[in-house]
This record gives sequence, structure tokens and C-alpha cells, in this order.
Amino acid sequence: MIRASRYHDISVGHRVWKHESKCNHLHGHNYRIHFHCEANSLDDIGRVIDFAIIKEKLCMWIEDNWDHRFLVWQDDPLANILKDLDSKVVIVPFNPTAEHMAIYLVEHVGIKQLVGTGVTLVEVTIEETAKCHATYAI
Repeated sequence: MIRASRYHDISVGHRVWKHESKCNHLHGHNYRIHFHCEANSLDDIGRVIDFAIIKEKLCMWIEDNWDHRFLVWQDDPLANILKDLDSKVVIVPFNPTAEHMAIYLVEHVGIKQLVGTGVTLVEVTIEETAKCHATYAI
């Protein structure tokens, strides 16, 4: 296997429901999301995938769906209240930790966005801050 990677920066608000500290409050981060794609072989030019396609398929998905939005878990008691207050609130099927966000990007977004490319999104690392990150790999 050979890997090609690209990162993208976004700003996202969230609340980690039931967090034992300040992350239980409404807040946000400037996230750096690293996408790692693999293929069994290189294309005719010698690439796993053109970096522009990673941008088009994955970076632009997070730009269009999560950037400058507020993520809230569907089971959070504030979910519908927040959604009623602001159309930029995105109700997600997971508590929006960096770990769950990485899993969702690999298992749902990557599969749908890269269909037909011959490439698999195998790992996502989400930097929540410069000091803290979470990685999910298959």
C-alpha cells in the first residue's frame, strides 16, 4: 500500500454532552484535519490520487458541512433548541468529540466521497488544538 495525505483547517463549534469539565459548555476550535488515503497501486502518472481530488472530495465536504458550523449530538437535550436558534447548527449522530469526528469521516464521509476513485480513506487525524489530537485508522 502507498499513502497520500492532505490536511485542511476549519473552525467549528461544539459541545461535548456529559463532559465532566468545561467542554460541556458551548465552545469551538480551529481544527486541523489530516486525511490519509491509500491505494493498492499508483495511477499511470505515479500517484495514489491527485491532491486536488482529496481537496475536492474530502476537504470541500468538511468545508461545506462543518466549517463555521456548530456540531451537536442528536441525543444532547440542547440539540433541537440550538437548531431552532441557528440554521448553522448541525445535528450529528455522535457526541462531537475529536475521536467520534474522525471515525465518522473515515467510516461515512470517506466511503461515500471516494467511491469510484480506487482509493480508500484509511486514517483521519483531528487536531483540536496544537497540543491535542485524535486519530482513527482502519
